[in-house]
Amino acid sequence: MPLASVLRLIFLASVWGGSFLFMRVTANSLGPAVLIEGRVLAAAVFLLLISLYLRRQLLLLSHLKHFFIIGACNTALPFLLFAYAAQTLNASTLAILNSTAPLFGAVIASLWQKQPLKLKAGLGLLVGMLGVSVLVGQQALSLGEQGMWSIFACLGAVAMYGFSANYTKVAPVVAPFENAHGSMWAAVIIVLPFIAFMPIRDPITLPISLSVLALGIICTGVAYLIYFRLLKDDGPASALSVTFLVPLFGILWGWLFLDEAIGLNTLLGALLVITGTILVTGFSIKKVFAK
Repeated sequence: MPLASVLRLIFLASVWGGSFLFMRVTANSLGPAVLIEGRVLAAAVFLLLISLYLRRQLLLLSHLKHFFIIGACNTALPFLLFAYAAQTLNASTLAILNSTAPLFGAVIASLWQKQPLKLKAGLGLLVGMLGVSVLVGQQALSLGEQGMWSIFACLGAVAMYGFSANYTKVAPVVAPFENAHGSMWAAVIIVLPFIAFMPIRDPITLPISLSVLALGIICTGVAYLIYFRLLKDDGPASALSVTFLVPLFGILWGWLFLDEAIGLNTLLGALLVITGTILVTGFSIKKVFAK
């Protein structure tokens, strides 16, 4: 992998890890729906400006159903669920739970596409689920019922990511940039009705506004462009490696900026989740640096 790709990979992981930090500091004030509507709208407008600059026309009506499926299952609903969980769970826990998406993807693939799980993948699932138990067990006890609902929300979100990953294998062939752009506008429409049920709670301040813009433009719009560039230049194995780095940055940013304690359960849970994901995906560091 060229140095430029390595730097893009690290930057992408740091940005996606930072998204949980921004959600953590804004979710309680704005409420999940207003926060995510601001996030996807900022990302959609940013991608629109990029498309105008590149003179790339978005054929929204040609793939309307596809964009709404991706917009719902890969953006709007998972973002809402993570924003709901961010009202209770800390940033490091959110980031680590997010990294279990490939585990759910493997289970859904085995059911949907009739792909039997290999022994190594099955072992990975057990290790990953053990990691989740270690990570959230203590928090579930201390946070009570609200903590449990937040944990279930995170697991529901990553299950949707797993579904989306499998859907893309049978979806219409659409260029990556158009996929990101079209699905983001679909997400804007999908999230909008939720605002009536999850209204804003506190006045919008400048720090809150800047956090939402950073979440939408940098952590979503810019991050999508970098991810697709990494996927194009270095292949899926290299792009997948970002999954294992995001929890590390989520833990780091939570510790640095929110004074979140890094307990033994956090470190052990992260290690088990990452190990399980590596086993399930068959990830190999040799594939990343093969070029």
